[in-house]
Amino acid sequence: MGCAFRPEIGLWQRTERVVEREIKLGDAEVAREVGGPGGAFLEMVAGMTGLAISSRGTTVCLSGDDPIMIDVVAAFFAQVAEVVRGGYRLFDRDIEQGLRLLLRDPQARLIQYYRDSAFVVSGRKSVMPKTARQREYIQALRESDLTLGIGPAGTGKTYLAVAVGVGLFLQKRVKRLVLTRPAVEAGEKLGFLPGDLVEKVNPYLRPLYDALHDMFDPGRVQEMLAAGTLEIAPLAFMRGRTLNDAYIILDEAQNTTPEQMKMFLTRLGYGARAVVTGDVTQIDLPSHVESGLVEAVTVLQDVPGVAVVHFDQADVIRHPLVGRIVEAYARHAARAPLPAKGAPHGHRRR
Repeated sequence: MGCAFRPEIGLWQRTERVVEREIKLGDAEVAREVGGPGGAFLEMVAGMTGLAISSRGTTVCLSGDDPIMIDVVAAFFAQVAEVVRGGYRLFDRDIEQGLRLLLRDPQARLIQYYRDSAFVVSGRKSVMPKTARQREYIQALRESDLTLGIGPAGTGKTYLAVAVGVGLFLQKRVKRLVLTRPAVEAGEKLGFLPGDLVEKVNPYLRPLYDALHDMFDPGRVQEMLAAGTLEIAPLAFMRGRTLNDAYIILDEAQNTTPEQMKMFLTRLGYGARAVVTGDVTQIDLPSHVESGLVEAVTVLQDVPGVAVVHFDQADVIRHPLVGRIVEAYARHAARAPLPAKGAPHGHRRR
């Protein structure tokens, strides 16, 4: 925007000042990859920024009235082209998350997050953080004895925790993987459910199986289960145990009570690492029961060896609609009346 003096009315008036910029990509193949299928990536960036964006041969053309946004988007396309030239294949989530990263931090280097941050989990899978917060989380998982990952669905809390655990197991830095979560919908009283033990608990542990099957060759999960190097069980089965040389994940931890959380955290033995993941806006506990995860964040915040990473809707990497849904619920919660005095922390599923 600019201002111009209009003598016929004797006033200064705000005027539109269109800024235009061209970014030379230099290579037709790179230009096709940066633009996306049918120009879909250009349309996505235009929708997120309000700029007019088009392509002409190997050039991306930007137009708009916000020079700062023009600068950020120009830098974004230049960096994305550099990443593509390095051999990285782009997906729509890369465009969305990369642009969000640069909008938050215009000095960020996307190549560090897309190419240099990739790590090999197994022979069939490599993982790359898609946001700065995911990069921070992976670093914490590798370096801390206990990591708490807290945030909404779709931010990669559980998936990345499993990925790092699988990597450490294959590197022989831990001897076994233990994955657990509270079966709170069944009150952890599984006897009334049909089937044997595995059939009773599988519905509650399916997300953990899904992550493992994405990283291991077919049949490897069953082999590890049979050998005892992999254990997937409800939280109630952790009581009274000491876990040495293990990588332990407690998923859906917002549904633990304070007593269950303390029980879990005191299972750690020599050479063990633990990861606790959860979403404190999705608590299934009875209204009078405090969440063990909510309490743990306060209790453990100054304890050496403990890392706490908070994700938000900007870190959601599922379908783009998921991020918009999370934002809509956050706006709704902000407009909702405050809970009565003495009500428990956190929000509960309805």
